[in-house]
Amino acid sequence: MTDTTSTLQAFGAGGDEPYTRALRSDGRLRLTDPDRPGEVVTMDVGRWSAAADRVDRSLLEGADGPVIDLGCGPGRMLVAALRMGVPALGVDVSAEAVAIATRSGGRAVQGSVFEPVPDEGRWDTALVIDGNIGIGGDPVALLTRAAEIVRVGGRVVVETNRDVDVDRAYVATVTDTDGHASSAFPWAEVGRTALQVHAATAGLTVRQSWTDGGRHFCELIA
Repeated sequence: MTDTTSTLQAFGAGGDEPYTRALRSDGRLRLTDPDRPGEVVTMDVGRWSAAADRVDRSLLEGADGPVIDLGCGPGRMLVAALRMGVPALGVDVSAEAVAIATRSGGRAVQGSVFEPVPDEGRWDTALVIDGNIGIGGDPVALLTRAAEIVRVGGRVVVETNRDVDVDRAYVATVTDTDGHASSAFPWAEVGRTALQVHAATAGLTVRQSWTDGGRHFCELIA
């Protein structure tokens, strides 16, 4: 997960580094918008570190070539891709996440998705899942960047918010179960309806939308 070129931090970074702490303990994080303190999003980092489930693996089955996971975290999708024989690379700003992904057998690099990535323009599929449409707090900028990373005609698979109508950007913080808080970082939440609008603005075409295992996805074509 990452930020833009602003002075704000990346997801869960700065302060007491709760994201790094949670990665080391498979803990939970609470994401909050200071302007809406009563609305808390709980993030299960342990799920990100666990083995990919059926729904995760189904996202890889549609790939016709190499996959890049934008905001790969500890790399469960990279390990799943390896086991399925799908070439894959993860990109994440968190050194701890990249280290865990690499130790697990995945291939990952530390960096921002808004900076050049290896083999840019050649990837068949870019994954933007686990809430990562929020990266940078600007969904159009993120989708535009994803369209540049994949090949012409490539896929961008986005996991959207359960609320199909949500569409908001804000400055967030995360806190772990011990009260360790991050610095502020830009974030966004996007439902299926808004994603279709943002995709069109970014020059992407919606091929299909679906729900599986209580999760919501859209497949976009560059």
